[in-house]
Amino acid sequence: MASTVVSSPGKVLLAGGYLVLDPQYSGVVVATSSRFYTAIRPGNAAEGGSNTIRVRSAQFVDATWVYRFKVHDGPNAPQAGVAQVASSSGSGNKFVQLALEKTLSLALEITGVQAVISALASGLEIMIVGDNDFYSQQEQLQKMGLPPDLASLARIPPFAPTGVMLPDVSKTGLGSSAALITSLVTALLVHFTVVPPSAFAGPVSQSSRQARELAHNLAQFVHCFAQGKVGSGFDVASAVFGSQIYKRFSPEVIQPLMEDATLPLAPILRPENVAWNYRVEPFCLPPHTRLLLADIHAGSNTPLLVSQVLRWRKEKAAEAHALWTALDQLNMSLAATLRRLTEFYSADSQEYLKTLKYISSLQSVQWFANTMMEQPQISCLEAFYEAHLLTEVIPRFSMSLKHAQHPMGTLSGVEIEPEQQTRLLDESVSLAGIIGGGVPGAGGFDAIWLLVCDPPEDLPDMRPLSRIERLWSSKAGVTPLLAEESDRPGLCIESLAEVPGLKELVNAV
Repeated sequence: MASTVVSSPGKVLLAGGYLVLDPQYSGVVVATSSRFYTAIRPGNAAEGGSNTIRVRSAQFVDATWVYRFKVHDGPNAPQAGVAQVASSSGSGNKFVQLALEKTLSLALEITGVQAVISALASGLEIMIVGDNDFYSQQEQLQKMGLPPDLASLARIPPFAPTGVMLPDVSKTGLGSSAALITSLVTALLVHFTVVPPSAFAGPVSQSSRQARELAHNLAQFVHCFAQGKVGSGFDVASAVFGSQIYKRFSPEVIQPLMEDATLPLAPILRPENVAWNYRVEPFCLPPHTRLLLADIHAGSNTPLLVSQVLRWRKEKAAEAHALWTALDQLNMSLAATLRRLTEFYSADSQEYLKTLKYISSLQSVQWFANTMMEQPQISCLEAFYEAHLLTEVIPRFSMSLKHAQHPMGTLSGVEIEPEQQTRLLDESVSLAGIIGGGVPGAGGFDAIWLLVCDPPEDLPDMRPLSRIERLWSSKAGVTPLLAEESDRPGLCIESLAEVPGLKELVNAV
């Protein structure tokens, strides 16, 4: 059997931090070009024996986990049997082990015991790796004597070793655990013929949607089960479906599985279960704009941030409801404005590009200095400026346009947008050709994001991207990431030979 390779993207939550935990509100999520990859191939029966699953993560020290698989099909088990995956090496990875156990259990229920046992006759070899952007590369750049810019990052070999054990790695906040789980469970579903590979070989369609929904539901459950709580799920949803406006599912749908490990999975996880009431609306950034992310190399404890803010929300229910409702309206206004810019491009790409090139050389305060513009260009410019204003308003102001997230952070004891981040954002957004920016997700010290004009014909040293790189290179501990918005539809089936560096890692095993 040939290798099965599945990838899923990382994420950036542009708007909707904290609000996305509540099914009343939505989040604006951008899937990134940085991806996690899972490659599965049959093992060597002579070396490990049947039912042996060896999982490696080549980027980390001591990151090989060996598991033994067996089926419990006694009188107390469901008719199809229940998979048990136990570590045979004395140590394991909780996320990986649960992904294996739950996915194989679901495969047993759907395809039957014999099909699963047959597919495991030689055991499995699994390689899981993430693009370099998921982990801080600042130390790697220093070792290579390279400046902290995009050209230098592109010179680092793909899937570069981190030199540390997995718990010690410095992450950049792109949602590595969700992307890992999503790529792993989907690769297993494909490898065990639960879903066809064709479902992930092109854009999301009506015919492929059920397979994606099954992968989504399973990945959401495994991710929640591994974390011990039901999160918002926007990171898994973007890993499956790509960039989107996301509204979360009701936690009650998987609560029975969280509380009782003996329950069959398929009746709850199948897409036909109407209790899965999440909503995904396709979304993309406007043409010829570039999402740019900064690695701050500091990191934040997202679960702690979330728990403190939710405690404040419970204690100040009326105040929080008013604030969150106002912020949700602003978030959806930003999404609508960015969509309107895409519509401008579709209606008149020439005028759109003329406007984009014009603002690429000017600070936002100068965008309306030209009084000779004609109406089509003025309308497009007004939309760009509205997007700029909204990115200023959303993190910092409430209904009365006074500070909102800062007081929310102050009241809850959380630095949602630390002063250092605010200063870096203010300096960045003040440069010519920068539409706006913010602190993604739960905030803290993880990263910042910018939406940058990226006209097709500018000279390299005149591009807004170059201005940002020059600014950030002057700041200690700030490095751009290569990631931009993904142009692919979430989960993708891959060819091993076409992913740079992956075939070499798999064959080296």
